[in-house]
Amino acid sequence: MGKVVMYSSVSVDGFIADENDQPGPLFDWLSSGDVPLDESGELKVSQTSYDYTRSYWDQIGATLVGRHVFDMTDGWDGKPPSGIDHVVVVTHRPKPEGWDPEAPFHFVDGIEAAVAKAQELAGDRIVEVAAGDVGGQVLAAGLIDEVRMDVVPVVFGAGKRYFGSVHAQHLLEDPDEVIQGNRVLHLRYRVRRRPI
Repeated sequence: MGKVVMYSSVSVDGFIADENDQPGPLFDWLSSGDVPLDESGELKVSQTSYDYTRSYWDQIGATLVGRHVFDMTDGWDGKPPSGIDHVVVVTHRPKPEGWDPEAPFHFVDGIEAAVAKAQELAGDRIVEVAAGDVGGQVLAAGLIDEVRMDVVPVVFGAGKRYFGSVHAQHLLEDPDEVIQGNRVLHLRYRVRRRPI
């Protein structure tokens, strides 16, 4: 099984979007350089950010998101973002009416079942879990191995929290990586496992 990684760009004060679900400048770093990050040529980052981000993206086998993110993005028109093979959507509702049954999206009820499905689809590759409420639930369930965040130098003051509604303390190890890019600080932490 591959690692389960919680990930998002985040403000310095811990938000992944403002109160209106808008990311504001959180993704500006994705156009702050001159090295194309993907085939589209729309995303251009510094060489440092490219080396860190591209190697991570290339390891992702499945992404797990909540229904809210799926609905906000209109399901990415049935094409997983960033070249990812599969998207697992945690939802209590059925897939949208008229949804293409061939699209590599899987609608699963419940956190544990969704992680299991994502791991099955990803094999030995990474399962990426979107930060926010669903990511916080997966962390609270003890299923996150690693936390990655791209910290952007902005303070929101309020909004959608990176860890969602997590109310208990969760210890992380010292950072495995701290990499400075243009307008972003890339951080990677392993989640400290509780003694059994």
